[in-house]
Amino acid sequence: MIDQALFARLAGRIDSYVQAMIEMQIGLTAVPALSPDSGGDGEYEKSRLILSYLDRYGFPAALEIGAPDKRVSSGQRPNLMVTLPGKDKSKTLWILTHMDIVPPGELKLWSRNPYEGYVQEGKIFGRGTEDNQQDLVASIFAAKAFLDEGITPERNIGLAFVADEETASRCGLDYVLASEGNPFSPTDLIVVPDSGNDSGSIIDVAEKSILWLRIKTVGKQCHASKPSLGNNAFLAASHLVVRLNDLHRIFGAADQLYDPPASTFQPTKKEANVPNVNTIPGVDTFYLDCRILPRYPLADVLSTIRALAQEIEKYFSVTVEIVPVQQVQAPPATLHDAPVVLALQQAIRDVLQVSAVPTGIGAGTVAAFFRARQYPVAVWCRTTQTAHQPDESCTIENMVGNAKVFAHLCMQK
Repeated sequence: MIDQALFARLAGRIDSYVQAMIEMQIGLTAVPALSPDSGGDGEYEKSRLILSYLDRYGFPAALEIGAPDKRVSSGQRPNLMVTLPGKDKSKTLWILTHMDIVPPGELKLWSRNPYEGYVQEGKIFGRGTEDNQQDLVASIFAAKAFLDEGITPERNIGLAFVADEETASRCGLDYVLASEGNPFSPTDLIVVPDSGNDSGSIIDVAEKSILWLRIKTVGKQCHASKPSLGNNAFLAASHLVVRLNDLHRIFGAADQLYDPPASTFQPTKKEANVPNVNTIPGVDTFYLDCRILPRYPLADVLSTIRALAQEIEKYFSVTVEIVPVQQVQAPPATLHDAPVVLALQQAIRDVLQVSAVPTGIGAGTVAAFFRARQYPVAVWCRTTQTAHQPDESCTIENMVGNAKVFAHLCMQK
């Protein structure tokens, strides 16, 4: 049980922050944090803005673990951790969010500039507002409420803001966990608010394996009017895309713990080949995003894909190069009765009057890196699931309500 009178003070304080939370959202949206893999300059400028907010609000100095990256102008990909001391300094509740975003995609599909956040009908619109700024902002203001009310949390409150979540986390959490300065402990309670549903009724304790592939088909370029003089790499790649759809049948098991329950294999990004209509391309490159039930070893999936590619190579007289861009075999799930899961269930029930159940998701989050190191972790937030879409948005109600759930967690012993 928690002190209800103290929590009521915290909840009221969080309600008073609504305008400040909106302003932070709009400020963060105006500083795109795109990975160099997505054509951006990384998270450095956004991390400076976050540090300025933390300093303004009276937070202690942050620990910064920068991953070297020569592709960005700052030379590093920053990861920030800040801790408010609690009554029991041997225990920490971590709320971990990510600073990076995905590109906006086709701009004409947006109602406004994706980097100019705005409020409409109770929602904040802009790229990154839901993924992951909604809960980045909520975590800051949940902790700020303790500072402003002069309330010491039962355990330390740890806020982490990591880089590179959208593109494999090599410069993000994976780097932090492998560094000497790793602040996390297997005895901590760790919450990653980066997946959920509208009501907040699911707590992610398991994820599918992730396999991202770059598939490059190499043929022979020639004039389009004389196709017999070349080997059409685009045509061969198109046939391969269709053949790869058979993976849904080959690895066709279902597990109702996950949503969706089956493995998925989706062609996504496609690189440009020739710039003109009347040339048959000699090279064609596309990407495959695979989310695979943990029962299937990724090595088996890769060997099957290579076998399908060999059939295409033989038929079209091309070569197919398959390179993993991200490859994460799903670690064991967090136990359904792990302390972090039970704490979340209590907070969600008390704050939102919702009974939340442990489940698995089809997407991937940085929680997989914690689970791989046997750190119990739970993924939870309320979300309208507009991430990666045009006109991405978050509801102000969810942002504020999630902050109250985080505050409740910090009140629990």
